[in-house]
Amino acid sequence: MKRLLLKLLTIWKQKLKIYFIAAWIGAGVGIFLLAPSYDYVSSRENNADALSSMEYVLTQFKEIMTGQINQNNIILFYAEIGAFLGLLSLGIYRVLHKRLLDLDALKSELDKDLPSIIRQGEGPLLEFKSSLRWDMREQRINRNLEAVVMKTVAGFLNSHLGGTLLIGVGDDGEIIGLEKDYQTLKRPDQDGFEQTLMTAISANLGADLCANVHILFHVIDQKHVCRVIISPALRPVFVNQGNAPKFFVRTGGGTRDLNIQEALEFVSGRWKNLKMN
Repeated sequence: MKRLLLKLLTIWKQKLKIYFIAAWIGAGVGIFLLAPSYDYVSSRENNADALSSMEYVLTQFKEIMTGQINQNNIILFYAEIGAFLGLLSLGIYRVLHKRLLDLDALKSELDKDLPSIIRQGEGPLLEFKSSLRWDMREQRINRNLEAVVMKTVAGFLNSHLGGTLLIGVGDDGEIIGLEKDYQTLKRPDQDGFEQTLMTAISANLGADLCANVHILFHVIDQKHVCRVIISPALRPVFVNQGNAPKFFVRTGGGTRDLNIQEALEFVSGRWKNLKMN
């Protein structure tokens, strides 16, 4: 526990150092760029100086470095404005950088060849499901199978990296197809399947999580396979089973539910680390 607290303290110190550096860089921009620029524009409007813009900035820079600052020069104000802009730029960069990383991860996943993925077999980032609701053994609709799919989706959403779920593929990698599932839908095609799956995710896990789920369809050996690419969620995801919410995570090549203590510890570490990155 002590080691964990020390590690967290070190992370926060590093983060504060980055913010401090960003503020100082911004303050420098305010002092050495914004202030001279404003003074130069004012002097040109009053025809008080014939220097070029670069010469003027260099002159102002020399005066600032030597301490020869005009009494009317509001350097501190520009330093504050610059520091604010520096921190704002850092915040915007974090948001955009996170979004770019997510897009790069999604593009990398989309570039993968599906047969190659299937040959890898199930693992921490990949799971196969034969169907969404059609029971292959009993040859009938089985709503419990849909609940199993929701558990898998929730497990990937709760993981640090997300994952891929292939529906229409057996545990051994055999291509089963979605034709039986299609027959159970009001609209027996890809659009109907996607709508059914997204509706189930919205109803069971949360409508906000639909943005983390990307659905593609492939045809292998003249059989349809649904490829569900799942990005990590920004919040803990629970699955309601009866009146008891369950918390699922990926462990190895499967998905399991955690007890209350395990779930609390996982959520604390998973989303606390997410906020720090």
